[in-house]
Amino acid sequence: MSSETYLSHPTFGLLFRVCAIDDRQELFTTLYAQRLFFVVITNAEGLKFESVTRGEARILLENRLRSLRRQRDYAIYDELMAVHKRTFQ
Repeated sequence: MSSETYLSHPTFGLLFRVCAIDDRQELFTTLYAQRLFFVVITNAEGLKFESVTRGEARILLENRLRSLRRQRDYAIYDELMAVHKRTFQ
């Protein structure tokens, strides 16, 4: 199982990493309530936080699951499916 990653948001406090979306984007949620979601974009200037709705976050996670299934990366897929169930069901 991969290690957990946290970020400090200037307004909402500690964020928990849900998953990577692509090379420079990751999905985070607030640590305790898991009701606010953010896409964190890494670029040359640093980190950029974009808030997304719960529905958008779910779609991003499901798209990542589909990508992993197509790549046949079942170890990460299984781990991420468990995150999906905990977070959205």
